[in-house]
Amino acid sequence: MTPFFSIITVTKDNALGLARTRASIELQTFGNREWIVIDGAVEHDRGIYDAMNKGISRARGDYLIFMNAGDMFAAPDTLERIAPLLHDAGFAYGDALEGNGFLKPARHDIRYGMVTHHQAMVYARAFVGSLRYDTAYKIAADYKFTAQIIAKAAAESRACLYLPFPVCVFEAGGVSQRHAAEGQREQAAIRRALKMDAPYVDALQTMARWLKQTMPQLYWLLRSRFRTSRA
Repeated sequence: MTPFFSIITVTKDNALGLARTRASIELQTFGNREWIVIDGAVEHDRGIYDAMNKGISRARGDYLIFMNAGDMFAAPDTLERIAPLLHDAGFAYGDALEGNGFLKPARHDIRYGMVTHHQAMVYARAFVGSLRYDTAYKIAADYKFTAQIIAKAAAESRACLYLPFPVCVFEAGGVSQRHAAEGQREQAAIRRALKMDAPYVDALQTMARWLKQTMPQLYWLLRSRFRTSRA
């Protein structure tokens, strides 16, 4: 069965970024898709995660991909490469390219932070079911949502599939990057709420954030060589 993708884009006052995202979607060689745009300047919402929840409710696809304004697929054949690999996967994730040209390889343990950029993740809509983003979190609701999906997949013996190639080009400067310290605090609260044991993770995240800000070349070198091993 050929999968049908729902690409959900949340935007507000970013016409240039939205145009880049639209061009990237239109270049996709895989045509079995829909594009859902939730524009905060057109209809009121209670923040980015409320808008993403609206996107889920309107989606008709078998699989959901969240691609915000300014983000792009890594290549014109990205969806075509993903489609035959999904099979019965409840969740799939791949590597990401940052706007600065660096490859951000996925990690494989959600306890230590997001496994990859949200734009490089694919969620089976039927598997998501009634789960939605928790709007009590302003920065890290995507972390909680993804951690819950991964835990559900483990409990139900449903595959979490790693896609060994870049899925997206992530536009830097988003909310999570501008408020990284707050996002780290929210992630810590989410781990406590979900009873996720992650020794030393706060110290590791603080060190990584400092290294990325002060010595970005070294950060990307280390990131490319040392991936968190699979749980």
